[in-house]
Amino acid sequence: MRCRDRLAMTAAAALAALVLAAPSCRAQSVENFYRGKDISMVIGYSVGGGYDLYGRLVARHIGKHIPGKPNVVPQNMTGAGSMRAAQYIYSVAPKDGTAIGTFGRQMGIAPLLTPGTPYDGTKFVWLGSVSIDVSTCVTSQASGIRTWQDLVEKPVTLGGEGPGADPDVFALLYKNVFGAKIKLVTGYHGTNEILLAMERGEVDGLCGISWSTVKARHLQNYKEGKINVPIQASLKKDPELPSVPLVMDEAKTPEQTQILKLILASQEMARPFAASPGIPEDRKAALLSAFAVTMKDPEFLAEAGKLNLDVNPVSAKAIDDLLAELYATPKDVLEKAAQAIAR
Repeated sequence: MRCRDRLAMTAAAALAALVLAAPSCRAQSVENFYRGKDISMVIGYSVGGGYDLYGRLVARHIGKHIPGKPNVVPQNMTGAGSMRAAQYIYSVAPKDGTAIGTFGRQMGIAPLLTPGTPYDGTKFVWLGSVSIDVSTCVTSQASGIRTWQDLVEKPVTLGGEGPGADPDVFALLYKNVFGAKIKLVTGYHGTNEILLAMERGEVDGLCGISWSTVKARHLQNYKEGKINVPIQASLKKDPELPSVPLVMDEAKTPEQTQILKLILASQEMARPFAASPGIPEDRKAALLSAFAVTMKDPEFLAEAGKLNLDVNPVSAKAIDDLLAELYATPKDVLEKAAQAIAR
């Protein structure tokens, strides 16, 4: 056999070997990328609140389900009711799959209700949500606000975090839709800080705090009557709060019902996690898979149980489908909803 023929056969054999090995190389590429790296878990709220508890819980477990087993490092990034964290993940964070964020459930629909919001909620790489949830109002015993009627009829000062954040959204919703005599004091870095302010007497309470957070951090105070829960906000009642009225049942007109349904739809993605738009497809798939597997991880579930944190996962597809539906809401309904949460 001539040398040229042998070289041609060698080249052909090498090419065939590369073709056969290509799937394996691609399968290893994600593992090779993540091995030895850190992934930032950007948490849009301060230490000690509900989002922080969920963010750190996921950070402790998701890394072992990502190829290459990277270290996942929590990073609190407060500001504007977690809008700062959402904008960071959307626009600033590396687009290579090394940044994950968790921020307020309202951030996904903020562009619909707040003109000028610098992102599109449908463009995030949503990984899923740890749970659905019910938002509540919490008031101090000293406030004298114990029932929904008290909240609507009596002057009350509530704490907030910033435009688009749950405490601000719900305080303004109740003020503008139901005529509640609410004064909103905003700028706190999380619900934990607002509750501390409530203990100091700076505010009477807050709205838009998840029942899961109340259970995890303040259940004893609730059982002892030191804090009140006058209303719950979701599309359906939480069975653990049978005597607390559901705000949907308080709607008196079709317009009120329409506005409430739009605002409350985000309760279905109560503890959302997302990565940056534009990350490579193989790493996107790896992160999606890792989040889904984490939600079933016995060690993760056991720790969640010890922390009294609800786990009722919502898939990435369910979030994508929900946001696609909400972003198709007629303009006139969006305008009414935006007015309902305007200062």
